[in-house]
Amino acid sequence: MPLGVLARLPLAVARAVLKALCGRLGALCWSLTPLSLSLPLPGWRWISAPSPAAPAGPRRERELDDASPTPVSVNYHFTRQCNYKCGFCFHTAKTSFVLPLEEAKRGLAMLKEAGMEKINFSGGEPFLQDRGEFVGKLVQFCKQELKLPSVSIVSNGSLIRERWFKKYGEYLDILAISCDSFNEDVNVLIGRGQGKKNHVENLHKLRQWCREYAVAFKINSVINRFNVEEDMNEQIKALNPVRWKVFQCLLIEGENSGEDALREAEKFVISDEDFERFLDRHKYVSCLVPESNQKMRDSYLILDEYMRFLNCRNGRKEPSKSILDVGIEAAIKFSGFDEKMFLKRGGKYVWSKADMKLDW
Repeated sequence: MPLGVLARLPLAVARAVLKALCGRLGALCWSLTPLSLSLPLPGWRWISAPSPAAPAGPRRERELDDASPTPVSVNYHFTRQCNYKCGFCFHTAKTSFVLPLEEAKRGLAMLKEAGMEKINFSGGEPFLQDRGEFVGKLVQFCKQELKLPSVSIVSNGSLIRERWFKKYGEYLDILAISCDSFNEDVNVLIGRGQGKKNHVENLHKLRQWCREYAVAFKINSVINRFNVEEDMNEQIKALNPVRWKVFQCLLIEGENSGEDALREAEKFVISDEDFERFLDRHKYVSCLVPESNQKMRDSYLILDEYMRFLNCRNGRKEPSKSILDVGIEAAIKFSGFDEKMFLKRGGKYVWSKADMKLDW
């Protein structure tokens, strides 16, 4: 078949024709010197034929150029607004924008179609928007309509009420509460002070609600200059979370560092050696999941309030175009997401509460 005719065929038909032709030409190709065949099929590359010394039989390998990563696990920061002022926050309140609920659902459905298995709702503080109803409706949609294996929320916990669990708890797999210290004075220094309320006491209350409403309980801690010497062994063991995520304080230009930043996190930064000493002090805590700056920077798929992927590879959060405008595949290419690092840091784990077999 002339190549001009082949080029005018629909892509699926052209591939089928090529496959048949390659089968017939296999024997001939083996007798020729190695060559590369270039055909007008966008995005496909044919690899040179093996040398005559290779094992007998035609071998063809094809691969997608610039293959897009699969959005298996996505962190959707749907709001930047927060009632806390944590000094090291690296997703600050630079806008007050929140997508309309139906637009957010449309984007989540697109992500599910592209391969998403886990969604994590974050902020800002997710429970600020409509007193938790907005995130509750998204959680219910993702579990009930999209049937995602895992739906989780990261919150500071200060605005969560038991009535929310009664209404939406069955649709939530994991609730992660940020707690950087078990010393209330340190929490105040960091920016997690609640006035007359006690952050640590509230943490225990939330832990109990998670037990009662069958939600897996997780703790996130950012290790910084104010808590790096703290011993949290006994408190973490008493709370017994499914995971204790321990992050090294991270600088992001334009968010918590630099002239146009809303925070000045430089005074919170610790060295790699300091972080390792903290980890060593807590090495016998079985649920500990450490994340250094190196592991963190490129191993998360982050969507901002406009549903744009944020690329952190250059130490800033550089946004793609919105997935609502250009689709998942076009936007995700600019995410800077490193799938290998995602797997290496343990990003894929047993994340559905149905599979955790916990003693609620």
